Amino acid sequence: MPEKAARAKAVKSLARQRAAQPTLTVRPPATRSAEAARQFAIDAARLMTDEKCEDVVVLDLRGVSPVCDFFVIGTGTSDRQMRAVADHVEQLGKSIDDPPYGVNGLEEGVWIIVDFVDVVVHLFDAERRLYYDLESLWGDGTAVKWEH
Repeated sequence: MPEKAARAKAVKSLARQRAAQPTLTVRPPATRSAEAARQFAIDAARLMTDEKCEDVVVLDLRGVSPVCDFFVIGTGTSDRQMRAVADHVEQLGKSIDDPPYGVNGLEEGVWIIVDFVDVVVHLFDAERRLYYDLESLWGDGTAVKWEH
């Protein structure tokens, strides 16, 4: 456990350092209000649950992460299912005229990221979810109650 805490501290420190330094590529600013971003994160979590993702969590990272406001984290049951869910999350964004800034990991299908700037969706296979443990890494964030 001390190893995870040290890793979390190092990652957060690096994120803060990078946020303070000018970068070559500038991440676009968020285009929606914090409440709209929260609602989008909840909608994405519900979609993921409807499509049989397991252990779906929404983390509010406002004031904690210099990168985004919300994480949506879920575990897929297969690479095929994870790719389909990523595609449907992408379509969800496009349906409200907010296409993702980027999508990564589709080739490997073990950790897929759909980045909407203020909301970042993480789809993991069970092994990577356990290894990277984003909930602990970003434990300073607040879990959002989104289930009915």
